Amino acid sequence: MGSVSGMLRALASGSKHLAIKRFTLRYPEQKLKFVGDGYQFDPKDGVGIVGYRGRHILYHDKCTGCQLCSIACEGIAEAISMVKVDKQYKQNKKGIMPQIDYGKCVFCGLCVDACPFYALFMTDDYELAAYTKEHLIYTPDQLAVKPKYQGTYEIKIDELGAYHDE
Repeated sequence: MGSVSGMLRALASGSKHLAIKRFTLRYPEQKLKFVGDGYQFDPKDGVGIVGYRGRHILYHDKCTGCQLCSIACEGIAEAISMVKVDKQYKQNKKGIMPQIDYGKCVFCGLCVDACPFYALFMTDDYELAAYTKEHLIYTPDQLAVKPKYQGTYEIKIDELGAYHDE
């Protein structure tokens, strides 16, 4: 008798999910749409501004080469190294800027928190696939490129769970 009631409970549990829309996206044809900018930090207020933690973006005209991002990353992932740049910027006397190895990065956002000059932010660009480890190392020039893609699907959450519109 116990096995029959167990089967009935399993069928009831499975049948209630038939009416719920599927959550799975058919990537890469369907992609997420993130609301707002990526993760940022406001050093004046000392708080993080909510956002998706994806690929970094570096504003060359704001970076002073202070190396605080690299120091913040040092004990965590050691993904940021400072490299010499060809072009000189008046605020950057040392001529160095961060280079990020996404093979090591854990996307913690501490580098963004450490930057007092608003030069480093995290975008909502999450497509970082590469064929070799060397292609995961983003130079300061590559970090300056803004994300091109804005997704098409927004995640919604209600009492039934998470879903997206088609």
